[in-house]
Order: sequence, then structure tokens, then C-alpha cells
Amino acid sequence: MAPARRDCNGWEMLFPTGCLLLSVLLFHPTVAKVCNDRTKHGQDNSWFSRDGENLPIMVLMPMNESALMSSISQGIEPAVQLAIQHIRESRKYSFSLITKIYDTECDNAKGLRAFFDAICYGPKHLMIFGGVCPAVTSIIAESLEGWNLVQLSFAATTPVLADKKKYPNFFRTVPSDNAVNPAVVKFLTYYNWSRVGTLTQDVQRFSEVRNDLTSELEKADIQIADTESFSNDPCINVKKLKDNDVRIIIGQFDENLASKVFCCAYNLNMFGSKYQWIIPGWYQGNWWEQANSTNCTTKKLLTAMEGYISVDFEPLSARQIKGISGRTPKEYEREYSQELRQKGVESSKFHGFAYDGIWVIAKTLTRVMELLRIKQRQNTYHNFTVDDREVGKMVLDVMNETNFFGVTGQVMFRNGERMGTIKFNQFQEGQEVKVGEYNAIADVLDLINNSIRFQGVEPPKDRTFVRLQRRHINVPLYSILSTITILGMLMAGAFLFFNIKNRNHRLIKMSSPYMNNLIILGGLLSYASIFLFGLDGGFVSDKEFETLCTVRTWILIVGYTTAFGAMFAKTWRVHAIFKNVKMKKKIIKDQKLLIIVGGMLLIDLCILICWQIVDPLKRTVEEYSLEADPQGRDIAIRPFLEHCENTHMTIWLGIVYAYKGLLMLFGCFLAWETRNVSIPALNDSKYIGMSVYNVGIMCIIGAAVSFLTRDQPNVQFCIVALVIIFCSTITLCLVFVPKFITMRTNPDAATQNRRLKFTQNQKKEDSKTSTSVTSVNQANTSRLDGLQTDNHRLRMRITELDKELEEVTMQLQDTPEKTPYIKQNHYPDANNILSIRNFTEGKDGEKSILKNHLEQKPQAQWGSMDPSRINRGPLEDINSPEHIQRRLSLQLPILHHAYLPSIGGVDASCTSPNGSPGSSPRHRHMPPSYRVMVSGL
Repeated sequence: MAPARRDCNGWEMLFPTGCLLLSVLLFHPTVAKVCNDRTKHGQDNSWFSRDGENLPIMVLMPMNESALMSSISQGIEPAVQLAIQHIRESRKYSFSLITKIYDTECDNAKGLRAFFDAICYGPKHLMIFGGVCPAVTSIIAESLEGWNLVQLSFAATTPVLADKKKYPNFFRTVPSDNAVNPAVVKFLTYYNWSRVGTLTQDVQRFSEVRNDLTSELEKADIQIADTESFSNDPCINVKKLKDNDVRIIIGQFDENLASKVFCCAYNLNMFGSKYQWIIPGWYQGNWWEQANSTNCTTKKLLTAMEGYISVDFEPLSARQIKGISGRTPKEYEREYSQELRQKGVESSKFHGFAYDGIWVIAKTLTRVMELLRIKQRQNTYHNFTVDDREVGKMVLDVMNETNFFGVTGQVMFRNGERMGTIKFNQFQEGQEVKVGEYNAIADVLDLINNSIRFQGVEPPKDRTFVRLQRRHINVPLYSILSTITILGMLMAGAFLFFNIKNRNHRLIKMSSPYMNNLIILGGLLSYASIFLFGLDGGFVSDKEFETLCTVRTWILIVGYTTAFGAMFAKTWRVHAIFKNVKMKKKIIKDQKLLIIVGGMLLIDLCILICWQIVDPLKRTVEEYSLEADPQGRDIAIRPFLEHCENTHMTIWLGIVYAYKGLLMLFGCFLAWETRNVSIPALNDSKYIGMSVYNVGIMCIIGAAVSFLTRDQPNVQFCIVALVIIFCSTITLCLVFVPKFITMRTNPDAATQNRRLKFTQNQKKEDSKTSTSVTSVNQANTSRLDGLQTDNHRLRMRITELDKELEEVTMQLQDTPEKTPYIKQNHYPDANNILSIRNFTEGKDGEKSILKNHLEQKPQAQWGSMDPSRINRGPLEDINSPEHIQRRLSLQLPILHHAYLPSIGGVDASCTSPNGSPGSSPRHRHMPPSYRVMVSGL
């Protein structure tokens, strides 16, 4: 008795005290046997052996107009009667079906009472036909096994009845609600939709359909992005679907809530070309008008509903072929419509299934009768009898073998479930239009050509397809900047050619051509890095991009150090020479400058190698927020940008910036210290200061703008490229354009007036020094003023003699045969002049000796002229061979002993005014030309 109590279902609420008794009455075999024995009415089990027998069929459905779903039944009776008539007219069946309708009123208690009365007081029914209301049908179907009866329903679509363990004797000609799920999956697969969401009304019927759909979707490998259930207000759930980017929405709800769902969809803009709604297709006609309980107007609802797909079973087959009744579905529909008009009732969507159901019963009973007659013939020597259990089992077996073409299509059962045809309708311009059908037997989806109208140019996407789009540098921009870069490299190449061609020229040689070559090389490396900065993943692979990150960083850093390191090394040499106040010999050759630049590069290499080993640069991808497709397609654009980064990027950049900053500060210091060295060929301090200023300002601006435009590669590349081009170009131009202009206009201007300018600067320094001394000792003011006057006069005289020396040197180059006139006996006079120069540059204590020397010697030196030359003209006298010889004898020692030691000429040990010119090896090997050359600069 425990199983009976378990199967009471919801009867406890209907019969709180009589569930056990009711179970005994309905399910106990003894009670069933007694009830059958009492209601035989003279019938026996030989009904199958006689022709023309009237076979009673129990029909259960609500007939009371006040009952729920009674409209279905009113349209069913004409179809049933029409089927019985057609069976009789076919003359293929040896019996007549007699239907007895029992009104269940869609009420559990009344339905059970009607069923019990039919069993106990009616004729002996061979089968039960009907079952409209799910609750009543499920209760009766569960008890059929105890009565050895088989029920065939034409309208019960609830998925619960598909459980064969619980309802083994239940069949139906109408597909269940679950039958649409394979069709939906097939439809989804057809359009390659692999991601969907479900929106289900919180009712058992819809929940069961959703559970079965979930299973079917998993088998088809279709992702369920979101599953939402609601009771009354669906807007929150609809918004969740939108937030989860669900585009294909499968709904399971009735028409009363369907209007609310589409109203929410309209308010959330979840309609149109980006969304596809799939809902049940069994709603009543114009349901949006009858069930609109929302604040949305009909126009808004129609806008949101446009294009939805409804799925439901096909009430009548679209194939116009004659079926088991000898009629096509169209011919049957005309006869059915005529019956409806005669009886004045409305049509039911289940009439075709009821019509085919009567034919199923007829075929089943015919086959059972044939089997029983065969058994009867096989047992002619014995009294053949058959009980209800055996008949019931035979009916079940025959029902499962049913296969014929009816007005609803191919009638076939699989585990008691009808394998029917599912139709697809689309809501187009205010009405539903059939767009295809699904044959469950063949598992084939057949869509009518060009019948489905999607609101976009293509079917909606099942998700927001995100297309990764690389933010790359525009090719025209890259081409323009590359062209400018190439022009800059050509300019650097021209400077290199100019520097190499004129490397032996005095102007270029004094400016250190090797260092100039390094400056050009650094500029070329900086230019070359621009080409690498413009390459991204669109041109190279990911691995090559990582290599590119390292290469372009190395090239730019090494190029910067090479250019400015060479420039600062040159300036350091000028600083080292001209800031030597003792005027001792100081030889700084290019090899030493190369070592200095190499040391700077070695520091760079140490930093870069440690960077590469400890924390190398790698390719990182930065993704940005989604953007709408500019072409209006149903996709989203997710821009991404490739960067060269590492874990401790800030630390490494700080080290590089600090080192380069110190290098620039050192260059600024050298430029400031050598600002008064007025030899244009040697002193680039002004240009170095301008270069450092421009490079510093541009680097600061470029770094800031580059950081702010990190997500705009075109702007970033343009800024970086222009900064590199500007800095490299301005540096090269400041170094070489003045030299080029000087070479073109005045090739000898490199050393002109350099002594005068140096003397004037020295005068300023001496004046400052004397002023400070005066402030210390006011008593010696007059004496110092006299010494300064004498000192200035003598310096001016030396300057005049220097000018004359240059003129004579130039003349001697043209007339080398005059050099023998320089005689040894004139050196004493030159020694006196050298003594004058040495004393003028000595200390204050030495200036008294200078004064005494000048008081004793002037007449002896300058007054002993030949009287025969006094009357000559000034030009004739100054250009005479004797005068030239005298000037040379006086000034050449000054050149050797005063100037050449400072530029690497005469050794400092050879500065004795009494020494013979022939005693020095340098004097012995001096060429005939006495042009002033600055070697090693």
C-alpha cells in the first residue's frame, strides 16, 4: 500500500482523509476486477471474433462551457465524429467505434468521478481517448496500468506525461511541449548560434520544458550564457540578460506575461537587428491586444515583437498527399470546417490530432483483433479465452508499432511520444508568417526560401563578437616621417663627406675630425631608431617585436651617447688646454678622447646588459574598452596596443635618464667654462649650450606628451619621431653648418685675431686681479698702475709683432729662397724680446726687473739702425730684406717658446732664451714654411 500512498500526488489537498481509500479503489486489482465484473452488461471476451461489433471507446474531456479549456473540446467533437464516419465509409474495418464522452470539467475530483463511473457503470471500454487538462490527465494516466487500459490523448502537451516509468500506458498524438526543443536546437545550429539565454516563467510546465531544453543544448554543445526565471515582473531578468550580452533569447511564458516581457525589451532596447527572440507558438491570435496589461502601447509592443520566432507543433500537415483516410489535409480541413458551421462551434487547434487519434485506435484494435484471431485458430481444440491484462499488453505493443500518414503528418510513436512536425513562424508586420518546419522523424529542418526576414542585413549574432583591432601607425604618417628621416640621414652623410674630404684643412683639423665623425655616427643611429619605432605587430611577429623593443632602445641610447659624448670630449680638451694658467705643455690627442667616449659607451653597455639580463623588455598588450563598429556592423571593436615593457620599467628608465642627465650637465659645465676661448675652430661651447638646451627642452616635452598619448600610437610616434629628428638635426647643424659657412666664405678665419681676442680677455682677467690686489694694499696703487700700463703697452707691442710675423710667414711661403737671411747673430735681440714677454706674464716681484730692463735696453735695441735707411720711405724700408730678417730674428723665438708648447709643439724644457735654435731637434727639423698649425686638436 506504500506505493499507492506515494502516487497520491496532489490528492491530499482534494481528499485529505481519503487519499488511501481512493488509491485502493483506483489501483487495487481486486477492486478493478469486481468493478469490471459488475459492468460487463452481458459482454464477454469474444468481441474480437465477431464482425460488425460495436466497440466502446471512453472519451474524457471538459464539455461544460464554464470549465477551463472547454473551447478545445467543443471543436474536437466534430473531428471525432468525422473520423468515425470516414472509418465506417472506408469499409476496411469490421467493427464500429462507439464514443462515450465523459465530462471532466478540468477538475481533478470531477474528472476522477467521471472516470470511476465510466469504469464501473459504463460499458467495457477497450481504450480511453482524451485527456485535455494536464492535472486530470496525469492523475488518470497514472492509474491506467491497474485497469489494463491504454489512454491516447490528443491535447495533453505537458512534459510530465513523458515519464514512461510513471505513465507506461499513456500515448498522445499531439507532440509534447518538449518536442519543440530538438527543433529549436536544430534551428540554432542552422544559424550557427552557439550561445543563448533562457527566460522562463516560474511555472512547472515551463520549468520542465526549460530543463529538457538545457539537456538538449548541452548535447548540441550550445552554451547557455544565462538562465533567468521570473514570476510577475520580468524586467529585472530581461536586464540581466542584456548585461550578460545575451542576443538569442529563448522564452517560456504564457501570453499574459509575454506582453510584459516585450514591453521590458522595448524599454531596454533589446529588439531589432541585434536580438532574436524565440517564444512558444501556441498563443491565441492577436494575443498582444488581449493580454496587454503593461504601460506600453500596442505600437511599442509591435515594434519590440517584430521578427520574433514562434515554435509550435504543426496542426495540419503542409504536404498535400492522401493519407490513411484517402484525403489530403486540405480536403479534410474543408470537411471539418463544414461540420463546424453546421454545429456552430469554433475550431480547435487540436482537431487534426483528434482525427488522427481515432484512426490510431481503429488501426490498433484491428491489429489486436487479428492477433487474437490468430491465437484463437491456433487453439481450436481448446476453449480460447483472453483476459484484460493480455489484451492491454497487446494494445501497448501494437500502439508502439503505429506508423501511417495522417492529416497531421506521419503518425509515429517513440516511447509513447508523438514524433510529429514542428513549425516555425515569424512575426512580420503585425502577423505571424510560417517560415519553416522541422520533421522529428527524419530530424530535418526545412526553411522556406527567403521567408525569414531579419531586421539587419544578416542574422543576429549570438553574442557581441569582439574583433580585436590593433592600433597601429598609419602608413602615410610612417612614410612621411620616414622620408624626413631619410633626408636627415642624407644631410648627416653630406656632413660626413664634408668632414672626411676636408680633414686636413686647418679649420677642420683644429675641430677634431674624428670626434666630428662620431657625432655624425650618433646622429645616424638616432635617425635609424625612428624606423624601428614605427614598426609594430602588423609588420613583424610577436617574437620579432620583442627583439625590436630591445634593438631600438639600444640604438637610441648608444646613438645619443656617441653624439653628445664626442661633443663633450672635444669641449673637455679645450677646457683642459686653455684653463692651464701656467701655460705648460699639455698634449691631448684624439686617442684619449676616443677612450673617454668609449668609457661613456661602456657605462651604457653595462646598464643595457644588466637591463636585458635581469628584466628584459617584453611585448605587452593593453586592451581598451569596446567601441562600436564604425561601419555599423553587429560587432564590437576592442582596440589593443602593443607596448615594450618590463616589471621594473620605471627603475630602469630612471637609471638611464639619470645618467644622460648627468652627461648633459657635464657638457653644460664644460661649455660654460670655455665660453671665453675665442678660437672658433676650437670652441663649440656656444653651440653645445644651444644643443643641450634644445635637446633637453624637446626631450622633456616629448617624454611628457608621449606618456599622455600612450593610447594614441600615431600621435605618440609622431612626437617621438619629431623630437629625435629635431634634436639630431639641430645638433648636427650647429656643429657643422658654421664650419661649412666659414669654409665657403673665409677659409683662413679660423685663426685670425685669435691672439688679439685672447689678449683682450686676459687683460680683463688681469684687470680683475689687479683690482683685488688694490683693495688689499692701497699703498701700492700707483706702482701697480704704472706696471699695468707698461704691461699693456708691451702686450700691444707683442700683438703688433705677431701680426708682422704672420705676414712674413705668408711671404716666406711664396719666396722660400729668402729664408737664408735668418742668421744666427740675431738671436740675442730675440732673447731680449722673449725676456720682455716672460716678464710681462710674471709675478709682481718680477715686474720691477722688467722695468729696469726696459730702461736700460730700448735704445740699444731699437735705436741702432743704419743711418742710410733713415731717409727711405716707410713702405720701402719695412719691406727691405734687412728689415724682414731683423723682424724674423726677433719674433721666431717668441713663436717657438711662447705658443707652440701650449699646442703640443716645442718641449717646455726648450724655453731658455739663451739656447740656440739649432740645439733643439724640433728646430733642426722645422720645415721652411712657418705657418701656425694646431696639432692634435
